[in-house]
Amino acid sequence: MRRPLIGLTAYAQHVQYSGNELMAGMLPMTYVRAVHATGGRAVLITPDDPGTDVLESLDGIMFSGGGDIDPAYWGAEPHPATDIDPARDTAELMLMKAALEMDLPVLGVCRGQQVMAVAGGGSLHQHLPDVIGHDRHRAAPGTDPLAADAAAYGRHDVVTKTGSRAHALLGGHLTVNSFHHQAVDDPGTFTPTGWCPDDQVIEIIEDPRRTFALGVQWHPERTGDLRVFAALAEAAARRAGLARPALAA
Repeated sequence: MRRPLIGLTAYAQHVQYSGNELMAGMLPMTYVRAVHATGGRAVLITPDDPGTDVLESLDGIMFSGGGDIDPAYWGAEPHPATDIDPARDTAELMLMKAALEMDLPVLGVCRGQQVMAVAGGGSLHQHLPDVIGHDRHRAAPGTDPLAADAAAYGRHDVVTKTGSRAHALLGGHLTVNSFHHQAVDDPGTFTPTGWCPDDQVIEIIEDPRRTFALGVQWHPERTGDLRVFAALAEAAARRAGLARPALAA
């Protein structure tokens, strides 16, 4: 029996391969492994030929982490620390709006949550340390056993809103890793349902009107807690009329 087919947004990057420099479609394998471990089948979506037709073949989609989103999308001037990828912004905002319109199951991770908010008419904090006065959401050397690259990631708590999908899925409290300097300010059409209790940074957004539309600000794919990926795979399987995905041993 086939697995639910889940698209993963990727990015284009110059790399050295066999002594040659070339442009490659890139995505850390941690995302792919997380999809496969929770019963999905991952396929990469690169930003080079943007179009929504790919969504017709998918049962779900995950928007991955990465660089900053152009603040022009919410009418702001760029912060000196903002570093944008226009091609990726164009492709992913197009895909996000179309996927939500189709009610395709959607998971946003880190930048992916921010894409959700901007696609929903919201806005971002461009440089979080200017807002909360510290940089602990992306750099706490040696403090994060949840992450593969412990020295690069911050560690903090998240609390969820009672009655939300996030609360049902993750419980009332969890500890997460993070690596970001942009963050959701105005969530637009989405509902914030999780926060860092220390500084009130929005950590989870969702849309209860849709089958499955959830964004998280941290990187679950780099941990052993893959509950959000399992929920995406289950929603994708239901959409496709498949049996509930089997988790990897």
